[in-house]
Amino acid sequence: MKQRKALFDVFEEITQKDNRYEIEAYNFVLLGLNYTMSTLDKPRHITGKELLEGIRVYALEQFGPMARTVLEHWGITCSEDIGEIVFNLVEHELLGKNQNDSKEDFRGVYDFHEAFDKPFKLFNS
Repeated sequence: MKQRKALFDVFEEITQKDNRYEIEAYNFVLLGLNYTMSTLDKPRHITGKELLEGIRVYALEQFGPMARTVLEHWGITCSEDIGEIVFNLVEHELLGKNQNDSKEDFRGVYDFHEAFDKPFKLFNS
């Protein structure tokens, strides 16, 4: 029987190979995926755009007006970064993908300033 590594150990392996993102970024993306899945009527495969929207909402709920700052601290500055994290998780068998999934699904989906700052502009006016 194959022994499974602890999640943190896998995150450490990933960040040793690709140090663009902090360990917390990987954990956050998995939490964002869980959040996104919890909003569905029934479990199913979600697209990159659906995941990005779920992560956006989850980040705003968790961090409010500091969401973009927190994500940037972890190395996530654009939607493409989330795609890179997702595919690193796929490579390490923590997530699955189908034949239609690609990093391109995450390219230019939203501008981080618009996605994370705009919801709070009303309060800053």
